[in-house]
Amino acid sequence: MDVLVLIGRILFVLLFLNSAIGHLTKVGPMAGYAGAKGVPAPAVAVVGSGLLLLAGSLSVLLGVWADLGALLLAVFLFPTALQMHGFWTVQDPAERQSEMIHFLKDVALGGACLMLLAFFSYAGHDLGLTLTGPLFRIG
Repeated sequence: MDVLVLIGRILFVLLFLNSAIGHLTKVGPMAGYAGAKGVPAPAVAVVGSGLLLLAGSLSVLLGVWADLGALLLAVFLFPTALQMHGFWTVQDPAERQSEMIHFLKDVALGGACLMLLAFFSYAGHDLGLTLTGPLFRIG
């Protein structure tokens, strides 16, 4: 089971690591997009969210307080879904559908992060192939 969890952690964080790299290396274009979506101080928000993504994904990947890493990713995902993908405000049907897909993807991934938070917190040191145990204790 330990190897399966490790493989799952690696596959899970690929999206977030890629996004973190984009946030930290393409601040200008991403800040323009965030600003168009009404994000205040968009350049600061892009860098801050990139650091949040990087910290959360490395935490889950390396198994260093992986429960905290999953929580950090959830903290990114839920506000992002609401702020960046408000499909209910879009009139064009094709764009509305695209935003709804992104919204639901972020919400589903946020739910997966909450499950990982519970999983890592509950399993504690019994879960192998991590560098530390959990930060939080659930159960």
